[in-house]
Amino acid sequence: MTAIHTARDPRFPALGVAVDVVVFTVRDGQLEVLLTRRPDEEPFPGAWSLPGGFVRPDESADDAAARELAEKAGVEDVFLEQLYTFSAPDRDPRSRVVAVAYYALVSADKAALGARADGRTRAPQWFRVQAESEEHAQAFLPGQPPVTLAFDHDEILRTAVQRIRGKLEYVPIGFQLLPPHFTLTELQSVYEAVLGHPVDKRNFRSKIQKSGLVRESDAVKKGPHRPAKLFEFTQRTF
Repeated sequence: MTAIHTARDPRFPALGVAVDVVVFTVRDGQLEVLLTRRPDEEPFPGAWSLPGGFVRPDESADDAAARELAEKAGVEDVFLEQLYTFSAPDRDPRSRVVAVAYYALVSADKAALGARADGRTRAPQWFRVQAESEEHAQAFLPGQPPVTLAFDHDEILRTAVQRIRGKLEYVPIGFQLLPPHFTLTELQSVYEAVLGHPVDKRNFRSKIQKSGLVRESDAVKKGPHRPAKLFEFTQRTF
């Protein structure tokens, strides 16, 4: 479809639309989020932020989110789901900007970062997520204090953590974070990483098998000890 562009009617206020993407993975039993460094210019020079940018006149918000993620972080072909719309009047000091936030989940084997396309920014980096409560979520590197994100990205990160935690009970979100076949121990590790605390092994296994979200597969995982049963999700969609 050909986009039609007309001069802006001065009777209506100018409004910018942006997208911000929260990308999660689980590595070594830790929930991690992907951040990029902002250019050394206002606003928030050199600060860490979520990958994102403005929606172009000829693209949808969905297309903009996929493009910005590829350009800013080299991450492509991941499932994006809309999270929330952030519209506080002062969220961007440059102008009135409404942000449509997305979140994505990627497995650790797919979490390798590609080369960035925006030469003004530093390479993207995975940060661990510290989320001790529903109202608290921060990003940090091991051995360093949590970072303060640019704009309202701390709030967006917190909202995304709340969303994926809420979905654990009834949606197989783990399928994005695990290979097609996995052990129940590996699945429990993902749940513990997302929840931010350990769960009882016996209760977890009983609950997950009764949920109907997973089923035993024909494959087994071989190792130095007795082969472990491998499971798969009954559906690999949201």
